[in-house]
Amino acid sequence: MIKVLEMTFQIDQAIEILQKTPAVLEHMLGGLSDEWLKVNEGVNTWSPYDIVGHLIHGEKTDWIPRARIILSDSENKTFVPFDRYAQMEEAGEKSIEALLKEFKEIRERNINELISLQINGLKLEEKGIHPELGEVNLKQLLSTWVVHDLGHIAQISRVMAKQYTSEVGPWIEYLGILKR
Repeated sequence: MIKVLEMTFQIDQAIEILQKTPAVLEHMLGGLSDEWLKVNEGVNTWSPYDIVGHLIHGEKTDWIPRARIILSDSENKTFVPFDRYAQMEEAGEKSIEALLKEFKEIRERNINELISLQINGLKLEEKGIHPELGEVNLKQLLSTWVVHDLGHIAQISRVMAKQYTSEVGPWIEYLGILKR
């Protein structure tokens, strides 16, 4: 049996992923046709274009705003609920290049703010109140930010791969991404 090793949260390692996500998405999606960018997996699912819009909305309203709440001196540390579908209204008809540029710029600002917060072990344990999950700490929020990025990169790959499900013929048996 292979044992999966898990990493312990380290702010510097988290920032490594958070800094690379915009470039990963730019390389993956920049210049692609709408046939790749606007397809999804069916009703109530997201396209790669929608996912980039969702990531932008999260940068504006989720990660750093919630970190500020956790680290504030306020007695009320309850987060504003996050609208997981706001990107459907906000993205409009922007090009993918415009969305990727916006994501890159706001992510850079957020990383700079995160670094300026000088997060240490004590700050990581400070708590806020999620409207559905209850009490959460800063380490959990920042860990979730990293995993959220990685999950959406995987989702984009899966959505795009599924566009050729019927085209791969018998090789489908070797392509686990098409079976999820």
